[in-house]
Amino acid sequence: MGVLQRFERRLEGLVNGAFAKAFKSEVQPVEIASALQRECDDRAAPVSQGRVMVPNDFTVELGAHDYERLATYAGPLSAELGELLQEHGREQRYMFVGPVEVKFERVQDLSTGMFRIRSQALAGVVQMQGYPPQAQGYGAPQQGYPQAAPPMPPQQPFGAPPQQPPFGAPQQGGGYPPPQPSGPGSCWVEVNGVRHQLARAVTSLGRGTDVDLRIDDPSVSRRHAEIRVGVPSVISDLGSTNGIVVDDQHVRQAQLRDGSVIHLGNTTIIFRQEAR
Repeated sequence: MGVLQRFERRLEGLVNGAFAKAFKSEVQPVEIASALQRECDDRAAPVSQGRVMVPNDFTVELGAHDYERLATYAGPLSAELGELLQEHGREQRYMFVGPVEVKFERVQDLSTGMFRIRSQALAGVVQMQGYPPQAQGYGAPQQGYPQAAPPMPPQQPFGAPPQQPPFGAPQQGGGYPPPQPSGPGSCWVEVNGVRHQLARAVTSLGRGTDVDLRIDDPSVSRRHAEIRVGVPSVISDLGSTNGIVVDDQHVRQAQLRDGSVIHLGNTTIIFRQEAR
């Protein structure tokens, strides 16, 4: 029994056959299933010998009528379609870069009985063990040793006239040290909508297990790049196979600004930095 046949068999038992009733003369679930399989096959991309990567995040676009009729059953149908794609992937020896997800979206330009498929490969990102945890907001404890308080200005004896600096000497502003240039504000990266704090001065990124942020993308090298937080912050290629792209430019090293778009392999990363 093929993947589609097994899907249809499971579909018959869901919600007492309500799917068949809901989709009679409209979009049929088996049509969506077949289109998802084709999307997988069409988007299959060899990344190395014997390894073929396919999308893992799918969106089914439906017209208003079909979407409303589907809404009641969207949860179980999404789960069944996801299982179908995983079975298809195992049969074809495809590799998904992350969990398989199928979701539905209503659009205005499709009539009843019509649908479209969008797909993308969304790699999973893991903050590796031992990496400092994300800050918990205002008042959170600082990493490392506490900073010493600034020295207090010398005290004058009671009733004594205030000491005046020699003529031409720089003013001390009441004894406090002159202002220092501010350092970088809080920095983080966003991958697939998830925020990952850059808690160290240098954060390494890659597919291996010896990096700070692990990106489960076969087109990413084991130690692909590193980000040095500063003013400005800088990203550097660590000798990766596919290189890095920053704001549509292939670079070996680049300064980062708030909102810079970084591409490592097939993964998109947004760099964020708060101004102080």
